[in-house]
Amino acid sequence: MAAYKIKDIEVLTGIKAHTIRIWEKRYGILEPERTDTQIRTYNDRDLTHLLNISMLNKSGYKISKIAGLSNEEIAELVWNLKYNDVENADEKLVLALVELDEKLFNDTLNHLIALHGLEKAFSDIIIPFLERIGVMWIVGTINPAQEHFISNLIRQKVIGEIDKLPIPQQSSEKIMLFLPEHEWHELGLLFYQYTLRKNHVNTIYLGQSLPYDSLILAVEKVQPTAILTSWLTAVDEKFMVTFFNNLLKDTDKEVAIYVGGAQVHIHETKLPKGLKKVKSYTDLVKMFSSLK
Repeated sequence: MAAYKIKDIEVLTGIKAHTIRIWEKRYGILEPERTDTQIRTYNDRDLTHLLNISMLNKSGYKISKIAGLSNEEIAELVWNLKYNDVENADEKLVLALVELDEKLFNDTLNHLIALHGLEKAFSDIIIPFLERIGVMWIVGTINPAQEHFISNLIRQKVIGEIDKLPIPQQSSEKIMLFLPEHEWHELGLLFYQYTLRKNHVNTIYLGQSLPYDSLILAVEKVQPTAILTSWLTAVDEKFMVTFFNNLLKDTDKEVAIYVGGAQVHIHETKLPKGLKKVKSYTDLVKMFSSLK
């Protein structure tokens, strides 16, 4: 079972640590364990309980009223909020993560997509959510299985939305999308694929962890107008610089190379000047708006 510090709980619930302490002291809503040095630690049950309380509080229930409810009464009130209401999306996504609840996650994501469209739901809600759980995964308070569970559900959803789009007519303008070898974080690239396809750009999607030699052979065969990639996994800066220097050398000068992802932004100043940086999906649409 996970052991969360109060700062972890603050990140995951959005409730300030100061507020959590007041609720504990005044209303007794939680009784966290403490280390020998009196540092609060919370478990999954505490996190779930606080997320439920947060949803009820945001829906108009006063904390003094919630504190007087039994766990069964809280669960009954939360049930309708969880499955019949689009509000409290942040709490629902974290609950789905903690409880490995596929129905809750899919219902919440489907509501968000229906309300905002995939692009806005992804950029405004899903990406910040992934950043939140990414912090927890790095410090070890989120089980890798939980992160994989959520990532795969999002991946399935984006692929499903791509499948609904018509395949653009073949043209001389082609965008080739790939991830470099040993890079498996595909969500960003899939979203690029969705965005381009929705804007009627002809794309060729090569997916995860593509060996460099295979990439060059594909470029020679297809002769794309541009190449698009993303790099999230931490990598030695020298290795990344060498990779892109080789890519610029081994491809036709007429082929534009677009790059995005956290590692690209971290090492941006050291990367070759011939690369074109992608920082958001709106940038992507503007860059490729003429390739239809």
